[in-house]
Amino acid sequence: MNVQHSFLSSQPIEKLIEHGCQLLTPCSDSAKLDAQILLCQVLKQELSYLLTWPEKLIAPPIVEHYLNLLSRRQIGEPIAYITGTKEFWSLPLMVSTATLIPRPDTEILVEKVLEVYDGKNNVSCLDLGTGTGAIALALASENLTWSVEGIDFSFDAVALAKKNAKTLQLSRVSFYQSDWFSNVAQGIKFDLIVSNPPYIDEYDENLSQGDVRFEPKSALVSQSSGLADIKHIAKLSLKFLVNSGRLFFEHGFDQGEAVREVMLNLGYKKVQTIKDLSGHDRVTWATFEN
Repeated sequence: MNVQHSFLSSQPIEKLIEHGCQLLTPCSDSAKLDAQILLCQVLKQELSYLLTWPEKLIAPPIVEHYLNLLSRRQIGEPIAYITGTKEFWSLPLMVSTATLIPRPDTEILVEKVLEVYDGKNNVSCLDLGTGTGAIALALASENLTWSVEGIDFSFDAVALAKKNAKTLQLSRVSFYQSDWFSNVAQGIKFDLIVSNPPYIDEYDENLSQGDVRFEPKSALVSQSSGLADIKHIAKLSLKFLVNSGRLFFEHGFDQGEAVREVMLNLGYKKVQTIKDLSGHDRVTWATFEN
């Protein structure tokens, strides 16, 4: 690590934040907040502590730890991977490099599902490619009568999702390893299937930029212009949905039309797309009618 040795002495909190902000400004749009979050991480304190005690001196070993974290952020490593946590749907989730970092746009999917199933109890739901368990846990937290299963190809992701479920005390959510539907019990049917699958084209230049450089490519990239996994899931879901069951996808900002076409060609009904906070197509969903 490139630790700034000249800075390795007791320093006041306000100076540490100022120094961190200066280091991170060239590489982050939220340099001050990043510096504050990383300082809270090493101090094991809340943001209010920094604001209350700006002149408090921090000992050299803690300063060194902080500078090391700043160095990781300088090369672009996401804050969530450095701290090991990310909030999603107001739920504190543990994250790791085995999973994607939950994003605010994915909350659009959660919102729409809850709107469609408003007031409905005992809904059975399958979350394909669950990662941290973000979608499954968010849905389960809103209605404790729902029975939710989350699957992921990665054993490490499944282990992490289980830890998150235990920490959040959401016992009606079960997670297990499966290559899409390969380990889902045959004959079982769900009221609802949701998925945020890999949907980025393997040649997309954005894969070499920003946070995604540090995220698992297997959770990001899909063949056929990013549509291979969506096509596979949409086809197999026909066998696992009850009559009038629904399938929801998160997808790329420019894939709405293509995903609608995939679902229409497979016979899904009431196919529609909704936009994210930036006004881009983000979630497409439809109904299976036998």
